[in-house]
Order: sequence, then C-alpha cells, then structure tokens
Amino acid sequence: MAVAKKLKTIVVLPAYNAEKTLEKTVREIPKEVVEEIILVDDESHDQTVKIARKLNLTVFRHHKNRGYGANQKTCYLLALKHHPDIVVMLHPDYQYDPKIIKYFVEFISEGRFDVMLGSRIRSRHEALTGGMPLYKYLGNRFLTIVENFISGYNLSEWHTGMRAYKREVLENIDFLKNSDDFLFDSQILFQIVEKGYRIGEIPVPVRYFPEASSINFKRSLKYGLGTLAVATKFLAKKILPWNT
Repeated sequence: MAVAKKLKTIVVLPAYNAEKTLEKTVREIPKEVVEEIILVDDESHDQTVKIARKLNLTVFRHHKNRGYGANQKTCYLLALKHHPDIVVMLHPDYQYDPKIIKYFVEFISEGRFDVMLGSRIRSRHEALTGGMPLYKYLGNRFLTIVENFISGYNLSEWHTGMRAYKREVLENIDFLKNSDDFLFDSQILFQIVEKGYRIGEIPVPVRYFPEASSINFKRSLKYGLGTLAVATKFLAKKILPWNT
C-alpha cells in the first residue's frame, strides 16, 4: 500500500479566557503530524496569552474583543500565510480530544475528504452523560436536521468546534464576509457545501465540564434563530440563484 505524503499541518486555536484548559489541550495535540500551533487571543482577561507563550505557541492577540467568528478569520488568515496543506481548527477548551487530529490529517492527506469534522453526536445517551445540557442537545439535533435537509448532506453535527480543512478550501471560499460571532461556523459549512467539497466526520467523545467554555441559554437561542436564517438564505439562493 502506498504511503501518503506527509502534509504540512497547522493547528489554530481561537481562544478567549482559556487559561484553565489551554495547556491540557496543547499537550494532547499529536506533534508528530502538526508542524505549528497558532493561538489567536480575543482579548482574554486571564493568563491565556502568558500560558500560550510559555508553551511556545505562535501567538497573536486582538487588542479588543472582536468575537468568535472574527477570531477564526484571523486564525485562518495567519495560517494561510504560513503555506500549510491542512489547517485544523480546535477549541482550546478541552471539550474535544486533540489526539483525533492525526486521523483528520490522514483522511485529508489520502485524498478521501477536503474537510473533516469531529462529531459529538453518536447517541443521545452518550451526549447527555458526557455533560451536554439537554437544551443544547435538542437544539443541536433540530438545527442539524434542518441544515441537512436544506443542504442535501447527512452530517451528524453541524456545530462542532473541531474541524480540519484542506488549504484550497479556505483559499476558495470567502469566509471573511461571514459573521464575527458564532454564526460563522454554520456559514462556512454552507459555503463549503455550495462549492461541492467533500466533508467527512469522525466521532469524538463528549466532554462538558465547568472549565470548558459554553454559551448560555439566551445566547444559544439567539444562535439557533440566526442559524435558521443562514439556512433559509442558502435555500433561497438555491431556489432563486439570482437572489444573491
């Protein structure tokens, strides 16, 4: 069997007040497949930047809080300047198992997929016993069903904070026009669907705990309504292609 060429992989960490979980996350990133780790700090009020520098990460700091989506935009722009083959986005809150990155890299380097997602939704029991609040699980399920129906895909989760992209994907979609807030995640996936890129998934354990970042019910509701608006806009564009 032919051995796939080793590709240059960069991990980006969009960070905000991640001092309690950052080191645990970074320690488990498989260094044998990752060449560089870039952390973008969105004006944290804790020791996130100090810890990141201690860990010898490439650090960039926003001088004012710009939002989760804006953080990802900076992450990808910085990563692309370093000419990677693969860019992995990982939340530094230790909700996702960094060791799975090596499988993301393997699937993309072998040419099987252009984008890989880490899905927390394997079963209702596992998601809930892993600490996912019931309202988040139900919201995730509902929104994913709607997004699958509209996009024609059959993903188990559209709302994961662990993703890997082949470089050309990020180069060929206009992610800069997306939201500076949490809607960015759904918008970029719809852009990927629109371009016809291949999306794969790997299940990841569900790990909710007090130190992990999480948006509250009010912001979750706002996010849900915004996601439905994004999906509706995509559907309208499909039905009425001149309505851009």
